[in-house]
Amino acid sequence: MHTDTMLIKANCLRDYCQQLFTKVGVPADEAYINADNLVDADLKGIDSHGVSRMAIYLKRLRLGIVNPALQLKIVTESPGTAVYDACNSLGAVAAGKVMATTIDKARSTGISFITVCNSNHYSAAAYFAQMALEHDMIGFAASNGPARIAPWGGTEPMFGTSPFAYAIPAGQELPIIADMASSVVARGKIIMAAKKGEPIPSGWARNKFGEDTTNAQEALEGTVLPFGGPKGYAIATMIEVLSGILAGSCFTTTIKDLYTDFENPTCTSHYFGAINLAAFGPVQEFKATMDQFIVSVKSNPKAKGVEEIFLPGERGLKLKQKRLQEGIPLPRITLDSLRQEGEACGIRYDLE
Repeated sequence: MHTDTMLIKANCLRDYCQQLFTKVGVPADEAYINADNLVDADLKGIDSHGVSRMAIYLKRLRLGIVNPALQLKIVTESPGTAVYDACNSLGAVAAGKVMATTIDKARSTGISFITVCNSNHYSAAAYFAQMALEHDMIGFAASNGPARIAPWGGTEPMFGTSPFAYAIPAGQELPIIADMASSVVARGKIIMAAKKGEPIPSGWARNKFGEDTTNAQEALEGTVLPFGGPKGYAIATMIEVLSGILAGSCFTTTIKDLYTDFENPTCTSHYFGAINLAAFGPVQEFKATMDQFIVSVKSNPKAKGVEEIFLPGERGLKLKQKRLQEGIPLPRITLDSLRQEGEACGIRYDLE
């Protein structure tokens, strides 16, 4: 008898997902990036952006509305900037390639920012921001998406959940890695709740009539609320401009929904940045100061009931180490979906 949740080894899960991607025409090296991107989210506990997304990615590839092989075209370029057209390629592969280019540019220019148009969903933004860490740089990543959030005071969805991330290197301490949506919660968590038939907390979303709801399905038909009220709305506005408009791409309601529109490309846009620490001073001095900063934050007097103060991303990195050892807990609904995809692709399902 199957349990509701099973622990699956990360390398086995990655290999299986890579095989699934290759079966629908994705080149092997690019299939690995896509699979690693999703598994990394699950390792850090961002289950809403992990392998639960495999089914929708594969469906769009089978329907031919996503380009299975990466194509990147330069729209415009300067020593420290660029605009790339991803030609409807898979988001994670395009994002990884462009972030690597952003890092390369920052080596000589100190700071580099690049936008990408005509792309697709790329899972968790931190995966790309953290690429800068091993190069002694601060990394940034952001993306627009289909309309989920209404303008503050409105009822019709217009802005995406506008995910953004940053990654800051340290010395002996763990790096600081933040990854968040401009909404109170990532819509993926509402999707997961709807799949499981579970309610969502009050304050996450409103139904199509603009009323607060705890029903996940009603929330999917309505709008997600921005975090911090008008402050989250202001940040979503900035990300829409940096990702979509600066790239000369689609924005707000012109972006298609990967879960409901199976005829058109999503036309998602991204924004990446890298700051070379060496352009501002000695790298090791910066890292040593970051360690002092991190220790000072964690040493702050704790509120009642608080056992430890965490820096952004710290819990996810520690959870990743634990899950690399013990395995990733996947719910039955996700395992069944992966099994079905294996059957559709003619791949032996061997995760359990």
